[in-house]
Amino acid sequence: MLVLHVVGARPNFMKAAPLFRELQKHSGIRQVLIHTGQHYDVNMSDVFFQQLRIPAPDVNLQVSSKTHAQQTAEIMSRLEGVVLEHRPDWVLVYGDVNSTAAAALVCAKLQVRVAHVEAGLRSYDRSMPEELNRLVTDQLSDLLFTPSEDANRNLAREGIPAEKVHLVGNIMIDTLIEMLPESGKHMPADVPPRFGLVTLHRPSNVDDPHWLREMLAELHHIASELPIIFPVHPRTRERIAQLRAGSNGLRLLDPLPYLSFLALQQRASIVVTDSGGIQEETTYLGVPCLTVRDNTERPITIDEGTNVLVGRSPKRIREEIEQVLAGKAKQGRIPALWDGKTSQRIASVLMRDRARAARAGSLGSA
Repeated sequence: MLVLHVVGARPNFMKAAPLFRELQKHSGIRQVLIHTGQHYDVNMSDVFFQQLRIPAPDVNLQVSSKTHAQQTAEIMSRLEGVVLEHRPDWVLVYGDVNSTAAAALVCAKLQVRVAHVEAGLRSYDRSMPEELNRLVTDQLSDLLFTPSEDANRNLAREGIPAEKVHLVGNIMIDTLIEMLPESGKHMPADVPPRFGLVTLHRPSNVDDPHWLREMLAELHHIASELPIIFPVHPRTRERIAQLRAGSNGLRLLDPLPYLSFLALQQRASIVVTDSGGIQEETTYLGVPCLTVRDNTERPITIDEGTNVLVGRSPKRIREEIEQVLAGKAKQGRIPALWDGKTSQRIASVLMRDRARAARAGSLGSA
């Protein structure tokens, strides 16, 4: 059985790595790793392959950063030939980035089967490019691996046949659990005993100059009580430079390798983010998280975890941080099946499919 993994952005790497390693344990499976190049910064791609112990990509499409339409079109154009060359039994796509939807479209048109890892998540906000990618990918996929019960309910409402859907848990947590013991060795230097950790990258936030200026001012105010460490996404750094806004009191870092960032998350007093995956990681770690968005496709992190949706109000963020500093942080629990065994459950489904195909082939030749 030949399996192609398509990855393009930082979160994809963390989701693909444990499944790639799990499938290596099964005989008769060949794997090809395709990097679309959607994220091209070294700290946001190459180092992930090293730290997550998966091989360098067999194919790099080298698409890099462009508009959504240009990037999606180029990934489709360059990926089509790779899929035709390999003719895989399965193409595995991850998450909700442009690479995910582009690969699903290519494979559906070529009648190559697609499995979507982290299917069924919905924000119900179609102004988010990621929501459109999720909708398209799930409609085209032949197998849908979901992280939580709410994702199953979303797919059922959209008419996805139940036999295609498998509740397997959160594969990002597989990576977190495996890497957590090692992360302490990668703590950045001179980290204070207490600090807040900030990440901001969504265009709806950082491309709004008024909001970004106000947010930086609020973070500066917060830093007088709680030091702020801010690993800055390349897009965000560019926007800050355009504003010529001061960052006094904030410790701005370049994007961090996964293990260094995980070490910071584990030690942080609070995390402020607009990332999806960080909402999940902080829930597992039991670290208070403030999500700077009006909605989330991961409501389980609010219903069961430590996440609080604060909208886009910098003032609200300060109020919530003051609650944490006063010892009134939201408590949470780890959701079901976030146990480090998601990749095993996905591999089991794929192995059952291979066994069924083998039986069908033997009957057909009888």
